[in-house]
Amino acid sequence: MESTNFFQSLLNTISGTVIDILPIVITLVFFQAIAIRKQIPNVKKLLFGFLLVIIGLSLFILGLEQCVFPIGSEMATQLTNLNFITNGNALEIEEIKSSGIVAPGLYIWTYIFAFLIGFSTTLAEPALIAVAIKAREITTGAISEWGLRLSVALGVAIGVSLGSYRIVTGSPLYIYIISGYVFLLIQIRFAPKEIIPLAFDSGGVTTSTVTVPLLAALGIGLASNVPGRSPLLDGFGLIAFASLFPMITVNAYAMISQFRARRASK
Repeated sequence: MESTNFFQSLLNTISGTVIDILPIVITLVFFQAIAIRKQIPNVKKLLFGFLLVIIGLSLFILGLEQCVFPIGSEMATQLTNLNFITNGNALEIEEIKSSGIVAPGLYIWTYIFAFLIGFSTTLAEPALIAVAIKAREITTGAISEWGLRLSVALGVAIGVSLGSYRIVTGSPLYIYIISGYVFLLIQIRFAPKEIIPLAFDSGGVTTSTVTVPLLAALGIGLASNVPGRSPLLDGFGLIAFASLFPMITVNAYAMISQFRARRASK
């Protein structure tokens, strides 16, 4: 029965993937045939690659649904369980249930988990690895691959933990986002000019294949289990934090490197 459901889910995912990719294929074929007016080279190779893309994306999406989303939701549920955060204190549990209010400090393990999962998933993000390698090659080693990856991962970790705190407290999202961008605008006034475009790109590459599904599941899971929170109103927003704070930490990394270089030259 389970295998039947699995294959049915796989077939549904493959058909959905084909529909999603079809506009890209139509666009490419249109420009090749109408605008460029040349025969598509290596048709068999391209078709084989297209087949691999469909299979790969389908398996990836199915894996998210079967593994990543459940893990994020399950971790959020366990970390916000009243027995866990109160160490089984029956009086405190009854007080929380009657008032519907939980002290934000009780969720310390949630913030720690959010920090570590944000840091670790970002280090494994393929898009970030690609950007870091290109940045190192273009600057002939002036920008360290690991330095960039670690600074971006630190930014995501800070952002996700702060975003988790926002969900727990129920504070407005716009306050954090506006404050963060105001700080960023002040920061780029003093940051090395050559690092600013890379810093903004670094904020974008963090929201990719590995990070986004887990953060979305974590945010919705937290909002669904913290008393008084709405999954729709409070559950989303972690990805915005994961995009904003890496820009700040990459600029900070460049400013520190520039300061150390000037100090060494003196």
